[in-house]
Amino acid sequence: MSKLLRNVTRMVSARSKHTCTLIPGDGIGPEISAAVAKIFDAAGAPIDWEERDVYAIQEPDGSWVLPEPARESINKNKVGLKGPLATPIGAGHPSMNLMLRKTFGLYANVRPCKSIVGHQTKYDDVDIVTIRENTEGEYSGIEHEIVPGVVQSIKLITDTATRNVCKHAFEYARQNGRDRITCVHKANIMRKADGTFLRVAREIAEEYPDIKFEDAYLDTVCLRIVQDPSQYDMLVMPNLYGDILSDLGAGLIGGLGLTPSGNIGADGVALFESVHGSAPDIAGQDKANPTALLLSAVMMLRHLNYMDIAANIETACFDTIASGTKTGDLGGTAKCTEFTEAICARLRN
Repeated sequence: MSKLLRNVTRMVSARSKHTCTLIPGDGIGPEISAAVAKIFDAAGAPIDWEERDVYAIQEPDGSWVLPEPARESINKNKVGLKGPLATPIGAGHPSMNLMLRKTFGLYANVRPCKSIVGHQTKYDDVDIVTIRENTEGEYSGIEHEIVPGVVQSIKLITDTATRNVCKHAFEYARQNGRDRITCVHKANIMRKADGTFLRVAREIAEEYPDIKFEDAYLDTVCLRIVQDPSQYDMLVMPNLYGDILSDLGAGLIGGLGLTPSGNIGADGVALFESVHGSAPDIAGQDKANPTALLLSAVMMLRHLNYMDIAANIETACFDTIASGTKTGDLGGTAKCTEFTEAICARLRN
């Protein structure tokens, strides 16, 4: 970024700033959140952070809720950035990630999986966007023990949630120059649940004749996407399938440490997040890779229509990786602080 453009950016930023909620998260979350904040400052991004912690609170009736300061902040600001939150396995409080999605009606998870120049994988020119229904399906949390040793888990699919996520997928395609959407399902087996998702997707597709629509079985997509990722442009699917395929897509480009994510919901609420784990084993050791959270923050800037600043930060990040400055998960030796400073230096020049 030129000195003149940087000065203009800072002047504009000083006049009109947008307050966004920042949830640092657990484990490495505070480290990578601090890295993003430092890079945003170097770029002159017009963002004021309102930091809030998210943890499980159990009500007297046994239900779980979010802390009121976090709920109030997100409801007020409408836009936020979230680091990784740890989830107990098998017992304890429910997933805070899922609770955030349900509390704020974040019905669509958008995850671009795009090859990054400078980080070679087995695949070149991957460019797929997965859009996952985010609030129901197998993640509805409706399960019980019928008799000892027999557990029933209920998959919930509704017209409303399906219509929301499919509508968003087609709007995203139109706004971002995408021309093909594949609906991923298993309607041959779950004829009512996945059948409902597929039926609604087809109905929405009729409203967008400029976008090619197709459907495919989950297992078929998994097979073909690892054979040749270029066969797919955008994928829209129910919750569990989206969880699996979006991580698969991340693997094609180098892992979750490079993959951004955004959650879009009702009433204009949008929460952008890194989808990797909290990595408590390396927390506090200056080893974490902030790229996924940084690129999620870039998605947030574009959501707020700060296109130029988003592009500057993204370019600085990719150029840093291409130069060979990489954290350990990418095969490099740079510490989190060194990687962060290298990006900041590019933005200041």
